[in-house]
Amino acid sequence: MKEKADVVLSSHAVFTGLLDEPHPASIAIKGNKIVAIGSEEQILPYIGGQTKVYEFGNQLIMPGFHDFHLHMMFAGLTLDSVNLHAARSEEEAAQMVYEYAESRPDEQWIIGMQWDFSFWENKRLPRRETLDRLLPDRPVILFHTDGHIAWVNNKALEMADIDESTPAPSYGSLEKGENGELTGVLYENAIALITDKAYKFSRYKKLQIIATFFRLASSMGITSIHDMYAPFDETLQDPGLLKELDETDSLPLRIYLTCAFQGNLESARNMQREYRSDKLRFAGLKGFIDGVVMGYTAYMLEPYTDHPETRGEPSFELETLKQWVVEADRAGYSIRFHAIGDAAVRLALDAFEEARKTNGDKDTRHAIEHIEVIHPDDIARFHKCKVIASMQPSHLAMCEREAFTARIGKDRAEHVFPINRLKVTDATLAFGTDFPIAASLNPLLQIYSAVTRIDNSGQPDRVWNPEDRITLAEALRAYTYGPAYGSFRERELGTLEEGKLADLVVLDRNLFDGPTEELLHAKVGLTMVDGRIEYEG
Repeated sequence: MKEKADVVLSSHAVFTGLLDEPHPASIAIKGNKIVAIGSEEQILPYIGGQTKVYEFGNQLIMPGFHDFHLHMMFAGLTLDSVNLHAARSEEEAAQMVYEYAESRPDEQWIIGMQWDFSFWENKRLPRRETLDRLLPDRPVILFHTDGHIAWVNNKALEMADIDESTPAPSYGSLEKGENGELTGVLYENAIALITDKAYKFSRYKKLQIIATFFRLASSMGITSIHDMYAPFDETLQDPGLLKELDETDSLPLRIYLTCAFQGNLESARNMQREYRSDKLRFAGLKGFIDGVVMGYTAYMLEPYTDHPETRGEPSFELETLKQWVVEADRAGYSIRFHAIGDAAVRLALDAFEEARKTNGDKDTRHAIEHIEVIHPDDIARFHKCKVIASMQPSHLAMCEREAFTARIGKDRAEHVFPINRLKVTDATLAFGTDFPIAASLNPLLQIYSAVTRIDNSGQPDRVWNPEDRITLAEALRAYTYGPAYGSFRERELGTLEEGKLADLVVLDRNLFDGPTEELLHAKVGLTMVDGRIEYEG
């Protein structure tokens, strides 16, 4: 006698992740686990009087999406902030901020996202005076689309006690004009001087931020996330609040936490002891080796093409980086490095290689984040060093291609976002969004960019390095199995198999049965986490 299932899901299109194509199947779920997968006839004995049976026709059932790189609290805050992506001039962006502020008279700080001067008419960085003219009495902080540059007004500088004599923090800068005056543009760690003041929220406000993010994530079919450390949102973080929600069974997805990579491992030890449940657990360390191409802070092997006086700088000296990586690796911690420039990627690989030489072949599953520019000689080193390539494909469709290429030159532009070249060397791919740095949390947009590589123009004939396109099945695995492997949970998650946890999503159409453009229109019909339905569309 077969044990009766709580839920049975059936479809003509089930993508388990084990094959390259979906096939007809039924899935029996008991409690939080998949107890059987097979034909309708094979699953019939699992159906009892209390079993809920769902028939999805030709809609796609697949493992739940696992976003391997985002910023949860910052994302939730951004969802209730002004989005400046559509602005095509500094003045237009400022006007959008003003109108938003007028609609929120009780908000102390005005927060915005997604401005990008490379899309503006003058292609120049903004100045605080443009904001001051419209909002002289309310502090404003606006994040560039890459999250590594902020634009603020004079009131924000006043609130943070910043003036011309304020020293810049390590790996950060306060831009100044010809006469030494602050322009209102802040880079890298200098942004935290403002966010430390702007993000002083109450517990109630933080709960609102979290709930906003959870609702959106579930509606996108996201069943797991990696919440990545970043200096600009450190003040927002409240893992203790997440633990309270976990203890009351109020988390609708699995959350993996990270902390800052530094020489002292005490924070990591404390978080490892504190957060180790099935839904909320510590995942490792996150560090920044460099910045971003558009700010000339990405660390390059050769000087920037349009600014040959610089090639960016690393945030760590090589010997310090190697020492800290060796120590953290020896202690068994996974390390994930933000590395965008080709020199930064090489530096990270050198450090991980040193750890392997010193500590032996430990199963620590380190990762490099973003990998926007790479030297061809370093591509095969990912597999050799067993380093995960953590990438966000829609970044290639976000950045203004001509401006990006002008920074690094045409030769290096042939080696940007090298998704397929990493895959064919057997590197493990793990996809995420980097939301809210990316404009959308929707995994299907990432998958669309990975399989088409259409640039920011959106035109089908404008494909950026077409040899780095991957198949739909490969992209789906990079959003499911890859992150599960990076979380040390590939035996529980990432594919649909008997005995694995019931984290899955149902889309409203079969992505394999139609043109690639269907990815842009597909919607989530159902999201299940731990055997519990968290969203129905």
